Amino acid sequence: MLKAIATTLVLVCLSLYPFIVYFGLQHVSIKQVSLILIALLAIRLMLSQKLTSTMPWLKPASFLAIVALATTPFFNSELGLRLYPVIINTVMAITFIYSLRQGPTVIESFARLKEPDLDSKGVRYTRQVTKIWSVFFILNGTVALYTSLFASLSMWTLYNGLVAYLSIAILMLVEWLVRQKVKNNGGE
Repeated sequence: MLKAIATTLVLVCLSLYPFIVYFGLQHVSIKQVSLILIALLAIRLMLSQKLTSTMPWLKPASFLAIVALATTPFFNSELGLRLYPVIINTVMAITFIYSLRQGPTVIESFARLKEPDLDSKGVRYTRQVTKIWSVFFILNGTVALYTSLFASLSMWTLYNGLVAYLSIAILMLVEWLVRQKVKNNGGE
């Protein structure tokens, strides 16, 4: 129970990553913000052994983020702090695209958790959804990179802490609505 609470708290903190960076840089040094975020990522990896089996991208994304964060104090630059959303989107895009080539797709794997006997129409549908998410991660990562390199810290925080999450929620909602329509029409 305690492990579940700690894992949830760490995941919530990492979801608030852009705000931690923004407010942290207002009150403490880059080094201190980096160390806090490195600790959160390391704790997530230690507590999330089960999660890494269903989300294989988590380990490489965390490792790359820790490397970026570790270099930040040496260059005394926010860039390493700002690259976390870029790293996450890049690793997610690679994972989703790789699953399209090697199968089963990421979305099919998730669908089979609920529907182990997914039929061929369902497999084709999940393949299309995986393609959409792949494009989303590429576009979102591109905007995250742009905000990391060229936008103010406030704009970076707004995009990566709010707009990106709203975009994910909208895409999930639209996909769910489409899926309901497809199921009701006997298409899946």
